[in-house]
Amino acid sequence: MALDVLRGLTIAGMILVNNPGSWSHIYPPLRHAAWHGCTPTDLVFPFFLFMVGVSIPLALERRVEAADGSARAAVPKVLRRGAVLFGLGLVLAGFPEYDFSRIRIMGVLQRIALCYVGAALLFLFARPKVRVIVALVCLFAYWPLLELTPVPGVGAPDIDTAGGRHIAGWLDRAALGNHVWRRGDYDPEGLLSTIPALATTLIGVFAGATLRRPHGLAVAARALASWGLLLAVAGWLWGRVFPINKPLWTSSYAVLTAGLAMFALAALLCVFDLCPLSRWRARIARPFQVYGVNAITVFVGSGLLARVVGRLWKFDDGRTAQQTLYTWLQTLPHSGPLRASLLYALVWVTAWYCVLEVLYRRGWILKV
Repeated sequence: MALDVLRGLTIAGMILVNNPGSWSHIYPPLRHAAWHGCTPTDLVFPFFLFMVGVSIPLALERRVEAADGSARAAVPKVLRRGAVLFGLGLVLAGFPEYDFSRIRIMGVLQRIALCYVGAALLFLFARPKVRVIVALVCLFAYWPLLELTPVPGVGAPDIDTAGGRHIAGWLDRAALGNHVWRRGDYDPEGLLSTIPALATTLIGVFAGATLRRPHGLAVAARALASWGLLLAVAGWLWGRVFPINKPLWTSSYAVLTAGLAMFALAALLCVFDLCPLSRWRARIARPFQVYGVNAITVFVGSGLLARVVGRLWKFDDGRTAQQTLYTWLQTLPHSGPLRASLLYALVWVTAWYCVLEVLYRRGWILKV
């Protein structure tokens, strides 16, 4: 239950920050850091990637056991799931125009797909020590690549200024061309920054394997809490010399956020799995479970519908459905641009919860 609740909290947070009434009126905690730094919003994506990693041992070990210990039996499932996730990302990126001359190739779902496939294959065919080494190499190799590698045609790298004056931006421009998201400078879910994101997922794999150990959830929760605190402190300290930065997914950011996610999972294990599940705990968990079991469904569905409401659905006065609702929310008592923008996002989250609750009650769990 803890994993479903944490996944639900994360995806609900993702839907909340992605759907304000106006992008010009957002409370600071619901914004990404302008460049270096970390806000609550910057925790959402790495938390989700961490949980992708946690799910890998929980799901694939059963598949391997069912195939008499053959890891190869799980490979088609892993590759198919990765391809579907990447394809859904392209569908979401292109909607509604599908201009293939400039459609964004990388994105949130595409990064999830690449990290999932990489981490799952390492889980299936590499020993735990090898996975630890791979994660460390990803983190420590990315540091000098980003801070010391000269940028062809530009010169010395500069990661202290927002933009693409770094090797990650150069690689995105060289390999993706017009298909880069950030004004042709770099892609926040780009190619090179997927390397430390893979480390985030592998830390999740470590957490999932810990949950599968035979000594029980209480021991696992203590271990995850200890490791989570250690990683969070290590990431924060690393950030003193290698800045914490979400668009570049710096190694310090990967370690800090994975540590916080691990500690959060341990805390939720204590609340929802280790203690007797009282009625009030079940009521608190329910909405997040509903969001958590259909996370990809609501992410894709919300992304598509947001563009319909915000761009395609227009009234006679020329305003979109989003603009009309946002304007009306500003007329409510004690409202204003900021509060109305937040209220719009909360209405969006609540409406999707109602849809997901119907699916949950009917047992319709749409899996990739």
